[in-house]
Amino acid sequence: MSTKYVVNNSTVETVLSWVNAGEIAIPEIQRPFVWNASKVRDLMDSLYQGFPVGYLITWKNPDTNLKDGTTSHGKKILIDGQQRITALTASLLGHQVVGTDFKKKRIQIAFHPLDERFEVSNSAIRKNPVWIPDISLFFQPNFQFFDFVRGYSEQNPDVDVNKIGNVIDRLTKIRYSSLGIIELSHELDIETVTEIFIRINSQGVVLSQADFVMSKIAVNEEYNGIHIRKMIDYFCHLATHPADYDSIVQNDREFAETDYFQKLKWIKNHTESLYKPEYNDLLRVAFTFKFLRGKLSNLVSLLSGRDFETREYKEDIAEASFKRLEEGVLAFVTETNFKRYLMIVKSTGIIHKSLIRSQNVLNFGYILYLLLRQKNIENAEIESIVRRWIVLSILTGRYSGSAESMFEFDIRRFDQAQDPKQFVKHTEEGELSEAFWSNILVSRLNTSVSSSPFFQLYLIAQIKNNDRAFLSKAIEVRHLIEERGDIHHIFPKKYLQKNGFTNRNQYNQVANYVYIQQEINIAIRDKAPEVYMKEIEEQCSTKNTNYGGIIDENELLANLKSNCVPLSLFHMNANQYEEFLEERRILMSKKIQEYYEQL
Repeated sequence: MSTKYVVNNSTVETVLSWVNAGEIAIPEIQRPFVWNASKVRDLMDSLYQGFPVGYLITWKNPDTNLKDGTTSHGKKILIDGQQRITALTASLLGHQVVGTDFKKKRIQIAFHPLDERFEVSNSAIRKNPVWIPDISLFFQPNFQFFDFVRGYSEQNPDVDVNKIGNVIDRLTKIRYSSLGIIELSHELDIETVTEIFIRINSQGVVLSQADFVMSKIAVNEEYNGIHIRKMIDYFCHLATHPADYDSIVQNDREFAETDYFQKLKWIKNHTESLYKPEYNDLLRVAFTFKFLRGKLSNLVSLLSGRDFETREYKEDIAEASFKRLEEGVLAFVTETNFKRYLMIVKSTGIIHKSLIRSQNVLNFGYILYLLLRQKNIENAEIESIVRRWIVLSILTGRYSGSAESMFEFDIRRFDQAQDPKQFVKHTEEGELSEAFWSNILVSRLNTSVSSSPFFQLYLIAQIKNNDRAFLSKAIEVRHLIEERGDIHHIFPKKYLQKNGFTNRNQYNQVANYVYIQQEINIAIRDKAPEVYMKEIEEQCSTKNTNYGGIIDENELLANLKSNCVPLSLFHMNANQYEEFLEERRILMSKKIQEYYEQL
């Protein structure tokens, strides 16, 4: 069996010299530095004590064939160990690091020579002459060992000069501490390296294919990889943390002045929280849209220049792949595209992030939107297709399994279809039969999980129809969801519990849920439906309002219909609870069907 890797030992000083010389490619911000200062302190202590600090893992990019017939030799990519190397450059060389807020900061590690103890530097330490507040001074080119020992002894006259000298000498020899390096063979195929990368744990977080892609993009200097990576990082970060805009501008002025940054900076003022893409979402959308592929591992291969037919690596393929990826990323971050897509999503009735739990559905919806725009399809038709496909995907759980494979299957068929609307229609005919609406969907509504996508679709249908909340005259379901109102029980929970329904899965059925104003729910308390519905019926006669503002019988019946509440509720008690659930599931399914057919 061929060897997949070799293990070597090197020193801290040598590894840092490789980084400075560019022999190991470490992106400027491969990922923000996530270690806290105490972890850097512990790393220094381990090196000082001669303890092992783990292995660095590197992989040399495959050599690529240039157009002129010559070969380009790839750089080594740091597969694992970036946080440790960043910690070393910060603490020993005094370099600033960029934190998760994209602010640059120094991490100063202090040293107590008498106790031989490390600590994160602070104001108290800096005022105490026994402490050395910043150990990076020992690793500066102009450091004078004897001058330092003499000066320290003058400030601390009671110390043993020889002992201090020996301790400082031991500290400076951290630079010669051994680091293990696992070098993956450059002959390994990219799929194997991707698998190795994904299996590595860093800070307890399992790395993903997207992490590997980001590393691959970031180390590219020839084809604008740095700018592509920054567009992805900064857009996603500002979408969630707009307050960090000034820090990004101050710390990366050069990029802030580019057209790339100008095209994405609008996101800092975008307050809509419905779709907050992370870097893996942005990568997936851009990649699938431009390459018509689903597996991110294929993107690593393409960016490396792989010819899938000959299995060779060619520079012109790498160049073209970076260009297409850049186009996809730019399309994603374009303000017009992003906002128009969100408008389509909201036009379905999905007005709040709580109503859609599948980020894959939103991602593919955006992929489809971008593809149809690229095909110059009319806006009205794009809106109809995307809106319908989003809801179809939720109904069928289309992207809940092997999302990458399904992404590729769907986007290629949309790309090949002469009429995308016909592809949607054929898919509906195959998956949304009458049996689906009358049996399958009804059974899927038999659940106690309020986050069920099928119950959420029922609420989305209510929002789309501008339905009033249960027993409300003016307050819509939309209003209660926007204000993070609570769902309540038609058969009150306490009433059911008193009548033998003690299992949560019984009384918390989604078919027993409605959005209702709090004051109406308080008035219902733990009454049987036949009791409070009779009182509401009397309210329509007396015009004395105890349950909301409905005082007209026709208005009451319309409200019950819009909330899929069977009229039999007027005469129901605990004995008919199961019957009620069955009736309401059927009505809820019909409502979702009617909603879908009107999209």
